[in-house]
Amino acid sequence: MDKLYAAYTDNNRIDPKYYDKFSVKRGLRNPDGSGVMAGVTNICNVHGYVLNEGEKSPDEGKLVFRGYNINDLVENVVAENRFGYEEIAYLLLGGKLPDSSELENFRRLLDENRELPDGFFEDMILKAPSKNIMNKMSRSVLALYSYDDCPDDTGAKHEVDTAVSIIAKMPVIMVDAYNVKQRYYNHGTMFMHPLIPGLSTAETILSLLRPDRQYTDEEAKLLDIMLMLHAEHGGGNNSTFTCRVLTSSGTDPYAAYSAAIGSLKGPRHGGANHKVLEMQRCVMDNVQHWDNEGEVADFLTKILKKEAGDGSGLIYGMGHAVYTLSDPRAVILKKNAEKMAIGSEFEPEYRLLETIERLTPELFKTVRGNDKNMCANVDMYSGFVYKMLGIPEDLYTPLFATSRMAGWCAHRFEEAMTGKRIIRPAYKSVSKEKSYVKLGDR
Repeated sequence: MDKLYAAYTDNNRIDPKYYDKFSVKRGLRNPDGSGVMAGVTNICNVHGYVLNEGEKSPDEGKLVFRGYNINDLVENVVAENRFGYEEIAYLLLGGKLPDSSELENFRRLLDENRELPDGFFEDMILKAPSKNIMNKMSRSVLALYSYDDCPDDTGAKHEVDTAVSIIAKMPVIMVDAYNVKQRYYNHGTMFMHPLIPGLSTAETILSLLRPDRQYTDEEAKLLDIMLMLHAEHGGGNNSTFTCRVLTSSGTDPYAAYSAAIGSLKGPRHGGANHKVLEMQRCVMDNVQHWDNEGEVADFLTKILKKEAGDGSGLIYGMGHAVYTLSDPRAVILKKNAEKMAIGSEFEPEYRLLETIERLTPELFKTVRGNDKNMCANVDMYSGFVYKMLGIPEDLYTPLFATSRMAGWCAHRFEEAMTGKRIIRPAYKSVSKEKSYVKLGDR
């Protein structure tokens, strides 16, 4: 086995010169960092820059679901003091905003589909606990295939019914997987609460998760905003593209959605929020006076010089592949996080995050000599919001997946209806042809 271990390192490296020689766009990314155009969509527009005669110019970030700006969607829900995730999910799946009757029927459908199949919890979650909630969620979604009488049916009715069913069940699978992990690996207590009919998705999550089932309306509404912001982010993000790639092969919905969850788990994608938390904890542990900008700046400089933190030289939570001047999700989240933080025990930490956001672009320019536009991304404040809500860190990325399922479903629908061709990019082979050597002569 030692030779195979060595071969893993020795035989799987490609000389970077080949990427330039053959004009290969590594990671399907252009030289300026923008994504290679790989498809057309009606679902979402993620806007962060303007291309002018081939040059990329920074612009304020916009996130648009089916033609509706995320700011308008969130602001109107907040103004009317109601829950909005279900409306966003309907919009993504159905292509239009629901009227009151359609929204009420959709909420009822989610309510009716939340229960897991008989025996599913015992057989698929309790008997096979996982150290990682995302892996358990991926396996559980894939396992739902076995409980479907016609799982390979890709007709419109079955696709919609399956999407609604999985969106509804994600909070239950997530909390159940967390409780089982607590019991088996953390020697904690499982709290298995029955579902309460009529609750929103955000309320359902808090009701199932908290031992005493108690939560305030303010907490539930803030979690609802988190779900709205994470519901969709274009066809090019890794997990959504994964869902579209599998869909293009003609596979069943359970396989496609399970794979998307696996993609989101990655630390370069949805799992990035853990790196942000690690860095923020590092700053809090090493800066004595959080309200002293000089002290904060000195430590951030050490991080950028790879003298502190994880040695990467990155200030996690800052910068984005598309957004330049602002990430609209971070702007909305920051504003709503501030409402809950001000006047509470969390205010000093909120102020520290504000300071990190404000100082980083200038420090990046000073230390690296790079004046690229850099804004806070959604992860800068998402972990902080979850912390205020008492959400365990194990559930940060699973909550992302629970919300994003609506977006994945919408993109699967679109790919199935309009793609009509298996996604199959080319790879340039750079290996030289060799003559076969007989076994005895090797």
